Amino acid sequence: MDIRKLQMSPLLETFAICHLDPDSVVPAWGASGLFFSITRTPEELSVICPEANVSELVRANRGWRCLKVDTPMNFNEIGIVASLAVPLAEAGLSIFVVSSYETDYLLIKGKDFDAAVKALTAAGHEILK
Repeated sequence: MDIRKLQMSPLLETFAICHLDPDSVVPAWGASGLFFSITRTPEELSVICPEANVSELVRANRGWRCLKVDTPMNFNEIGIVASLAVPLAEAGLSIFVVSSYETDYLLIKGKDFDAAVKALTAAGHEILK
């Protein structure tokens, strides 16, 4: 399979991935910022938002950086996330992926961010500054 090379750009903020009870009201702090994601399932309300918005009292995994895929994509394209996840997995790096209608966002722990950029660049992707 020919892997498509992608352009990506880092978002400037540090993010938190928060876990709330499934019947929680969506908090105002979770729905603010240039990038946030809210997902409700029967088991939880998951909020991804700028870390600065999140109280220390909230159950959260903090310290995530984010890369946005800038290359335009179509719904019928295959292997986009794999082209990013495979080189990162081979480098021993964990990711959290969020997809939107137009693109994908790759969250990487801040301590691993430079190594992730190096692995993605080595795989042929371009990380814009």
